[in-house]
Amino acid sequence: MPSSNVRRRLRLAVLTAVLAAAALVTPAAATAATGSTVVGVASGRCLDVVGNSTAAKTRVNIYDCVGQANQAWTFTAAGELRVYDGAMCLDVAGASTSSPADAQIYPCNGGANQKWRINADGTITGVQSGLCLDVTGAGTANSTLVGLYTCNGGANQKWRTALGDTQPPSVPGNPRVTDLVCDAVTFSWDAAIDNVGVAFYDVYHDGQLMKSVNTLSTSLTVVGGVTWGLYVNARDAAGNVSQASATVPVTPPQCQPDTQAPSAPANLTGRASGTTVTLNWAAATDNIGVRAYDVYRGGAKVGAVTGTATAPPATTFVDSGLAPNTTYSYYVVARDAQANVSPPSAATTVTTGAACGDSVCAVTQIATDTDIPWGLVTLPDGTILYSRRDAHDIVHLNPATGTKTSVGTVPGVDNTDGEGGLLGLAISAGFSSDHWLYVMHTSPTDNRIVRIKLENEQLGTEQVLLTGLLRNKFHNGGRLRFGPDGKLYASTGDAQNGDNAQNKASLNGKILRLNPDGSVPSDNPFGNAVWSYGHRNPQGLAFDSQGRLWEQEFGNAVMDETNLITKGGNYGWPACEGTSGTCGTAGFIAPKRTYSTADGSCSGIAIVRDVLYVACERGTRMYREVISGSDLTDVQAYFNGTYGRLRTVEPAPDGGLWLTTTNNGDKDSIPDNSNERIFHVALGG
Repeated sequence: MPSSNVRRRLRLAVLTAVLAAAALVTPAAATAATGSTVVGVASGRCLDVVGNSTAAKTRVNIYDCVGQANQAWTFTAAGELRVYDGAMCLDVAGASTSSPADAQIYPCNGGANQKWRINADGTITGVQSGLCLDVTGAGTANSTLVGLYTCNGGANQKWRTALGDTQPPSVPGNPRVTDLVCDAVTFSWDAAIDNVGVAFYDVYHDGQLMKSVNTLSTSLTVVGGVTWGLYVNARDAAGNVSQASATVPVTPPQCQPDTQAPSAPANLTGRASGTTVTLNWAAATDNIGVRAYDVYRGGAKVGAVTGTATAPPATTFVDSGLAPNTTYSYYVVARDAQANVSPPSAATTVTTGAACGDSVCAVTQIATDTDIPWGLVTLPDGTILYSRRDAHDIVHLNPATGTKTSVGTVPGVDNTDGEGGLLGLAISAGFSSDHWLYVMHTSPTDNRIVRIKLENEQLGTEQVLLTGLLRNKFHNGGRLRFGPDGKLYASTGDAQNGDNAQNKASLNGKILRLNPDGSVPSDNPFGNAVWSYGHRNPQGLAFDSQGRLWEQEFGNAVMDETNLITKGGNYGWPACEGTSGTCGTAGFIAPKRTYSTADGSCSGIAIVRDVLYVACERGTRMYREVISGSDLTDVQAYFNGTYGRLRTVEPAPDGGLWLTTTNNGDKDSIPDNSNERIFHVALGG
């Protein structure tokens, strides 16, 4: 805090500035050199570093606002509150998550105990703890210490800052690229507009955050030969995020031109176990590197095994769901990163067994669609309803005959030029008599949950159950599932703003739990619809025989995860992604299984006889994982590349599975530009 002499000399000179500072804090991006004040509502005094000290572990208090460096704070893209021109961070002593805890300054280290959320109600909460920045004992006098305490709505936990506004910026305009080379590109856009001021721009490719900047142009690292869709969101200092800009596709040239094909794979062998065939071969060679193997059965491609620039692809492939007592002929070709293809390997023939003795048996195509099947439910008579994400209608499918009938278009559905639209479906437990169909979808202003009567093959008038779920181009969540407790569970994405996931007052980045009429159950943990939090973009939901809820979640660029959901649980996003980041933080619940994003990017899950089935998009496979206690064991991958990207998997009434693809038009919101398939998968023992 300043000395008494300094205070007397400054008091008159800064009086006008003090009054202004008590009302607003200038946006961090505009005053990065000096920072801005944070003013207590109850006291009118500024958040202040005791004694003007820059030493680590110095406490913070409230003091008369005098415009000195120990009261000048900046809010960074990482969620830090920095002081002394960014030299030190506001920090929770000992990384404590218990109430009360001491607030202090400490060298910035990226820890979750140095991340903060500025909330619309004027509170400032610690990302790690969820506790509120609190003036001790509700004091208002100079030198009253500031710490963290359980949020209680008191005026001593409210701060006047421009960071507390709730209006998001406008969409950044005119996104464009220049200087595209094999490993870099310059991405630029026009400024967004905000009522207070834009603090940061978050740059994404295909839903994955690449970087946050406070400029209108940035250089990005890209991968030669790989097509990405670039876009940008604007974010203000309060954490409000705009809708995304238009997408700019880029396909960089290869850094090293290559016209030499790999050698042919050698020593291809195969063996049958029931109606499953396992192939093995010797690795091909290439002047730069083999990137993938394509597997052919009877002259038609049935799968692929892929690697990366640093990890070669595996040399084995499992082909499941074949006919019994049938001879199949296989060969394999190798591909490099520039699509040069080797000569085929020598062929091998394999004869399947008399019957399926395997976990996964016959696969039968029951329908195709020109749009993306997203939600899918089985009706009491064994037929199917599925939603068409971009076309916004619901189709009734008879799997025995393949007959399809559109039962109507859901009103008010809007696309996001990404992954929003008509999403999850569920039916009531009493559907045979009440005919309630539950739907989650994107609207022009939000994501929402509605229910609609389905009678005589026609949708009736909808009832809106829940609105106000933030939407964006990606990260909309969207799965619905009724639990054995009769409650409706829904997965919601963070709307491309990780702060939402840790804010228990927000419904984004959550698993929600509702009564069938849309009201909030009295035993929910936080008095609202939130059941669990700390999620990025959850989509898969399924219950096991014990009534426990399992969830599947997209990570950013490192790990996807499968979680066992508990009431009130915190699953760590954005501080923790899978097991990457500050995942050991007290209070964070670890995933039961993680997947690299290259092998995963999984959406739907289903549980049959306490075995979890996971449908993966980028990974182009279905995982089978046995639930043993609270662990997932005996993990096996099926259909690796056989059917491409897999979106939804659901239990079928005969003990098998329904399985859908999502191969074309997955990120563009254009209706009827897909070529998707719906399968029935028979399961063995």
